[in-house]
Amino acid sequence: MLLMWALMMAAMMLPSAAPMLLLHATMTRPRRARGEAAAATGFFAAGYLIVWMLFSLAAVLLQYGLQRAALLSPMLALSSQGVAGLVLIGAGLYQWSPLKEACLRHCRSPLEFVLTRWREGRRGALLMGWHHGAYCLGCCWVLMLLLFVGGVMSLLWIAGLALWGLVGKLAPAGHWLGRLLGGVPVIWGGGVLW
Repeated sequence: MLLMWALMMAAMMLPSAAPMLLLHATMTRPRRARGEAAAATGFFAAGYLIVWMLFSLAAVLLQYGLQRAALLSPMLALSSQGVAGLVLIGAGLYQWSPLKEACLRHCRSPLEFVLTRWREGRRGALLMGWHHGAYCLGCCWVLMLLLFVGGVMSLLWIAGLALWGLVGKLAPAGHWLGRLLGGVPVIWGGGVLW
């Protein structure tokens, strides 16, 4: 189950990290050409993915707890409408939170991140990836909890949430679009609880 979650998180989150990975590769290319020690972008990606692996572990533990409490369907969707409604409302409200805004600001500004947090070497690249992954996690962890609403095994739901996260981070008006989209789960969750 941990492997499934880890692969799913990598598939959902790596596309939104592509601008940062490309920028890191671009920044290290001249150093390699001069023969200087350069941090491999792979180490940056590894640091990023470690964060999502830890989230995957937490998601597996949550899934286990929900299964033990008989709150998950065979498709690994919440079977309690009350809990699903609360998760939807919480996810929507989080889209307007200051924490989400602060994390999104870092995710949407790869150049600023690189200029202010650059570290040399492989260890430095790993730490940079870790920091960037932490900001990404701060942006998207609640969206990932929505997997339990639509079903962890639903490919369409997974693709929709990945697209939501991608648009929020990369689209020119993604900041405002994310806030606007935040109203959808609030309304939906209110309807489920009604």
